[in-house]
Amino acid sequence: MTHRPLQLTVIQHLAFEDLGSFEPVLREHGMAITSLQAGVDDIAPAIDAADLVIVLGGPIGVYEHEVYPFLTTELQALKQRMQAQRPTLGICLGAQLMAQAAGGRVYPGGTKEIGWGTLVLNDAAERSPLRHLKDTAVLHWHGDTFDLPPGAERLASSSVYVNQAFRMGPNLLGLQFHPEAQARDFERWLIGHAGELSHAKLDVAALRRASVVHAGPLETGSRALLRQWLEELVWP
Repeated sequence: MTHRPLQLTVIQHLAFEDLGSFEPVLREHGMAITSLQAGVDDIAPAIDAADLVIVLGGPIGVYEHEVYPFLTTELQALKQRMQAQRPTLGICLGAQLMAQAAGGRVYPGGTKEIGWGTLVLNDAAERSPLRHLKDTAVLHWHGDTFDLPPGAERLASSSVYVNQAFRMGPNLLGLQFHPEAQARDFERWLIGHAGELSHAKLDVAALRRASVVHAGPLETGSRALLRQWLEELVWP
């Protein structure tokens, strides 16, 4: 008997914020990967049909639906998917979209958190896939934050924002930080976010130097995180 490959739909909000270090792990698992661009492609049917959905990051706010109307459609599709507990992973903006779709609130945090830093894992995280990132610097790149949605379990915090990771059962995982960042693509982040970095008066050279130190260990830990999460999924 031939089994079809699992269908993975990836929702991108910026071309250079892609699966990064996650892609080899997903291909190891035989995933058939389709990447769609939010605001360009018709994403709602794909979110509904996919076995697994990964929603990636972007520079807009979840609450900016009047400026970016596609957010309303994206949120509704995620809400339906999450209510059915179908496997979904959100990263940065993706995690914020998941939080909002599940009844949480997303809002400007007042402080830009951009750069490399470790997470504070709680006891629940020590028993979760996030344990692979213990004492590992991750990439933060956001200014918005969120309140945990009803029924969500916090897994990690940082020195700046309390909500850095949450889960709702084994199938729904939101990560405010960027576990997928990798060394070979980091320059694309610095170029693509040049305006934001300049406005925030951040030292681009220092971010580049830090990526040389931290990106490699993050890639190793993040791939282990993803492998465990995939292994623990409960497929419908």
